[in-house]
Amino acid sequence: MLSWRMLLIGLFYCCIKTGATQCQSKALFPAASRIKRGAATVVNPAFHSSFDDVHLLFEILLAGIHFEASGEFSVKDAELASLRKTQNLEVICVDIIPRKLKDIFRLISDLSNHNGHLHQDDFERTLLTLVYTAQQVVNSTTLYQRDVWAESFVSLYKAIKQDLTGTN
Repeated sequence: MLSWRMLLIGLFYCCIKTGATQCQSKALFPAASRIKRGAATVVNPAFHSSFDDVHLLFEILLAGIHFEASGEFSVKDAELASLRKTQNLEVICVDIIPRKLKDIFRLISDLSNHNGHLHQDDFERTLLTLVYTAQQVVNSTTLYQRDVWAESFVSLYKAIKQDLTGTN
């Protein structure tokens, strides 16, 4: 009788833990839940759907991307910028990744409380947020701004490193 109760309690605990983990991973990028672009609605957009897409993302990042102060996003290489896949990247960079420091620090806090490995979409978005913060470090006009952006960059780097290596 006691073993059945323990089994039921164990299963109940696993269900709660699984549900809490799923809810936690969805909250990392709340803007990703629903994006409206013109007449089309994109649900939880992601750039990569294959290994070739990962190579394309790497190539785009090497070619150079730029986040405008107005909120716009551009790829420096005209050929890469014309690809349809780059439009998905633009939706992610303009509408999903956080751009305000308070939102980035909320993301960093959520990442530090996150258990297990990041979902691929969350990893991709965290990496793009890291790229954005790196650009903000370079474009900062005051020493204080540069220090705050650098702190957020280092924290995001540590979160990505922890996810990749499984260590602190």
